[in-house]
Amino acid sequence: MPEAGAGASTPEPIPTDQLHFAMPPKHESVEDERRYRKERLAAALRLFGRLGFEEGVAGHITARDPEFTDHFWVNPFGMSFKHITVSDLILVNHRGQVVEGRYHVNQAAFAIHSQIHKARPDVVAAAHSHSTYGRALSALGGLLEPITQDVCAFYQDHALFDDYTGVVVDEEEGRRIATALGPHKAVILRNHGLLTVGDSVDAAAWWFITMERSCQVQLAAKAAGKPVPIDPAHAAHTREQLGNDLVAWINYQPLYQQITRSEPDLLG
Repeated sequence: MPEAGAGASTPEPIPTDQLHFAMPPKHESVEDERRYRKERLAAALRLFGRLGFEEGVAGHITARDPEFTDHFWVNPFGMSFKHITVSDLILVNHRGQVVEGRYHVNQAAFAIHSQIHKARPDVVAAAHSHSTYGRALSALGGLLEPITQDVCAFYQDHALFDDYTGVVVDEEEGRRIATALGPHKAVILRNHGLLTVGDSVDAAAWWFITMERSCQVQLAAKAAGKPVPIDPAHAAHTREQLGNDLVAWINYQPLYQQITRSEPDLLG
């Protein structure tokens, strides 16, 4: 009796150019790009709410407008991340004035984000909230250490704003934070929390989410014992593999799919 499958032809591999792989889209018009950024912004805010990153009215994510590049879209002051829709977002100019929308802007959001967007033309989006583990690590006044593969995305690519003077409400303090951030993807604000940036909303949101988890891992590892660090050469090599904004965008897509499928009203 012949063996099972004997004589059957071997399945042919599907050409890789016929396999689906999501990449950041190209936009035909500024209106399309604006709508896209606003949808991604509303989704990121919903995800932050789902992940427990809210603390009262603190926290904000901004997205630079693709046409009026000194303006940015941001969540309204006092509205829960969990409820925000695209139509709730407000557009703020370089003076901190709301030019589209009917809600107030968080003054801390303007003070910090306006200066980051001004100092970093490459930054499309910036994310900041008072997440639990980010605040805990920030209270220690140190940086993330290369103790896991994931955290190596931040190896020598994040900074510490080593000061605390109260709630940030003036532009000069925002400039100091932007200076501390420098060319990096993230900054730890001592006694305050985390701030991340990216060339897309998706990238900035992913960096914040994975940075928060890296803070949690570092705190847990140090509470349990003495972590074994990854050596500098391998940490730097891993950063080159994982630390660019395209990789962040790709990593973020499952989260975007989850939130838009479970909460499609956010796109309204």
